[in-house]
Amino acid sequence: MRSIIRVLSSTQELWRHYVGIILCSVAVTATGLLTPFIIKAATDYVVAATQGEASGVATVVWLAAALLAADLANTLLSNIGGYLGDTMAARLRATLSARYFAKLLSLPQRYFDDELTGAVINRLSRSITEVTGFLNMFANSFFQMLLTVVAVLAVTGFYSLPMALLLAAIYPIFMWLTTKTSTRWQALETQKNRELDIAGGRFAEVIAQIRVVKSFVQERRELAAFTRRYDSTVETTQTQSRYWHGMDAARRAALNVLFFGIFAILFVQTARGEFTIGVMVLLIQLVTMARQPVFSMSYMVDSAQRAVAGSRDYFRAMDELSEAETLPALPAEGPGRRRGPAGIELEQVSFGYAGGADVLHDLTFSILPGEHIAFVGESGGGKTTLVSLLMRLYEPSSGAIRIDGADITALPLEELRSGIGVVFQDPSLFSGTIRENIAYGSPEATDEDVAAAARSANAHEFVSRLPLGYDSPIGERGVKLSGGQKQRIAVARAMLKDAPVLVLDEATSSLDSRSERLVQEGLERLMADRTTLIIAHRLSTISAVDRIVTLKDGRVDEIGTPDELAASGGIYAQLLALQASSSTRDRKRLRQFDIRA
Repeated sequence: MRSIIRVLSSTQELWRHYVGIILCSVAVTATGLLTPFIIKAATDYVVAATQGEASGVATVVWLAAALLAADLANTLLSNIGGYLGDTMAARLRATLSARYFAKLLSLPQRYFDDELTGAVINRLSRSITEVTGFLNMFANSFFQMLLTVVAVLAVTGFYSLPMALLLAAIYPIFMWLTTKTSTRWQALETQKNRELDIAGGRFAEVIAQIRVVKSFVQERRELAAFTRRYDSTVETTQTQSRYWHGMDAARRAALNVLFFGIFAILFVQTARGEFTIGVMVLLIQLVTMARQPVFSMSYMVDSAQRAVAGSRDYFRAMDELSEAETLPALPAEGPGRRRGPAGIELEQVSFGYAGGADVLHDLTFSILPGEHIAFVGESGGGKTTLVSLLMRLYEPSSGAIRIDGADITALPLEELRSGIGVVFQDPSLFSGTIRENIAYGSPEATDEDVAAAARSANAHEFVSRLPLGYDSPIGERGVKLSGGQKQRIAVARAMLKDAPVLVLDEATSSLDSRSERLVQEGLERLMADRTTLIIAHRLSTISAVDRIVTLKDGRVDEIGTPDELAASGGIYAQLLALQASSSTRDRKRLRQFDIRA
């Protein structure tokens, strides 16, 4: 239960709700306990009246009115407590969800490399739903249950100590038997949650890639795999439920025996004249009031088990180290950043992904302010990884990267990344409007700023033809736009960011000729007066840069101008030769370099 306590301790701003719920629980318990005493008094009076020891109905009517008042007060207070509990649960869900999202946004890239997006989302929904559901029930029921039990034991002990001792013995026995069940149940719940997260992750992935699924006619296979995961959870649930309810039957049977003893004592003492009929009725109601919480505890414990399992998953993510902790900004050295195009230096940079060999080895080169550099190498040769290191999505295993003489580890992550604009091969747009996507990195931009960026990216013309213009929704990942339109929006987004360093993961490689020309014009405007790193996919793009860096097996092979490398006989010269060749073999070899003619 430590994780549940941790949830409560981390949401101290809800203390007013906690106090209100506790006060309502006390009041509900008090009004609930009035009922047996009122019924006792009415029962004794009616018995006395039938025996000629009392007369008149006014007292009985007043007792009935008192019973009505107690019931109405109990109803009102129960609903006030329920309202506070529901509100607290909603606020708790909002708080936990926002903190989870904030944590995910702060985590380093490596965390997402190892997680399915859908699994991360499913974990949020499942974990927080289970935790808040339990705490809502707990808040609305537990304090009332606890106070009722204490009051019942006190009143019962006043009339009969043996009965009170038997009632008191019920609760530790029940909890002990429940604890014996817990370990195996938790293991099965963890196994089931793992299957649900994987199934949820695949579900989100398939829906996001539904066009691919349909084009390869894989609907049945995806459905079968999804169904197998859920069938597995059904089998686990059967085992889990069979075990739980088997143990619950044993628990309840033990309690039934104890209650038999309690009622036997009560009936025998009443028959001997030790209790009046009214006292017997009072004690029967009190024992019933004590009995209900015991049998309700099975459901509460079951919910608590689920909440504990869910909260563990939640806190497993919350306990991950954030980027600020894993990639701290070190004391600054060198002249630091300056306005305008930035110079970049790499000194003996090496890097390998967790659990794998290095993919980059001792990279050393410099990029002058305002220079346009293309990176060429075989697919998987580390070109994109190099860009990720520059943006500090990963940390080099050795070596240093500097911008304007300042080690990037000395720059706050926000400052570093705000100085780098990126246009990906995949435009990576969000659902929403065209205006929102262009201004994504500059939310304070005016409508005029957005339109100016769109004009520079050759996007304004097609946007103006849309019925809603810049307020046109584009659908998830820009599904309502063509490839060329999406790329021009991405270029406009980078233009509006106006960063001194630009990274292009060849944004025109998969476009038709007209779209490519429009996007390329926008890119040329974007590249002006900016230090630009290009992951090259077209030789026409490579030939227009200031210098080319060729990578081979994760190492720098050559650095030079296009003309210099064309005559050197290295990778770039080989690519030119392969482009000129018409043989299928040479064309296939060209594709290994991720190059399109």
